[in-house]
Amino acid sequence: MADIKLCAFADEAGDSLAEQIKAMQENGIGLLELRTIDKKNVTKFTNDEVKEYKKQLDDAGIKVWSIGSPIGKVQISADFNIDLDLCKRTVEIADMFGAKSIRMFSFYGTNGEAQYRDTVMERLAKYVETTKGTDVTLCHENEKGIYGDIAARCLEIHQNIPELKCVFDPANYVQCGQDTLEAWAMLEPYVFYGHIKDSLADGSIVPPGKGIGHIAEYLPKFAAKGCQVLTLEPHLKVFSALKDLETPGDESKVGLYHFETKRDAFDCAVNSLKEIIKEL
Repeated sequence: MADIKLCAFADEAGDSLAEQIKAMQENGIGLLELRTIDKKNVTKFTNDEVKEYKKQLDDAGIKVWSIGSPIGKVQISADFNIDLDLCKRTVEIADMFGAKSIRMFSFYGTNGEAQYRDTVMERLAKYVETTKGTDVTLCHENEKGIYGDIAARCLEIHQNIPELKCVFDPANYVQCGQDTLEAWAMLEPYVFYGHIKDSLADGSIVPPGKGIGHIAEYLPKFAAKGCQVLTLEPHLKVFSALKDLETPGDESKVGLYHFETKRDAFDCAVNSLKEIIKEL
């Protein structure tokens, strides 16, 4: 486990780049999966913005590992050319940042139905074509509601398009009723890097190790494969009015694992993951 490198969706710690850098530095995280800065998605950055943000990250000693893009997070009935153009632009942005990968998806509105299979595969293959001649790897993330939601359909995607690698997200599998260890056994050959968030059976997101995503059992398998990068994507809920509860400490009114600030939620997730790694 010593070779595992932590990455972060640092926009979950703060909106501004300064807040994100501070959270990463104070938590000892040197890799960023860049998604938004000041609530603007990375795919919409101008070249000047990319240059300025890269300079700030370089000065802070932080490298962009992946681009957390929304590519493929559209309806299958939408105009594909618009999303394909977005993919081409995102590959340019990833290359400018020196990112090794781009996270993407496989379309809403398919309901996993076989009639959409060929269309999904054709479109994913066209995404992959946009990376030719670059050092950028496209990585498909499993997510509830898209074609590649459960392990069997993710496997179908990777077997048909082996150049498209896998981002393994345990919580997203839990939310689809998919056992995460079973999913790992099926998809292990295609995994490029991992996301870390955890979930209860009802779909509620909780800190790593507090759900049924088998995080502690999965991580040694991840390391044994030779994978190195784990991106924290906490998705923990922020309840800013927690301090205003009539009875201090009565969290039953807002549920488990709610936090007053984004930074509190981010720190909790980091510490929970570090504890798991330490025990392993």
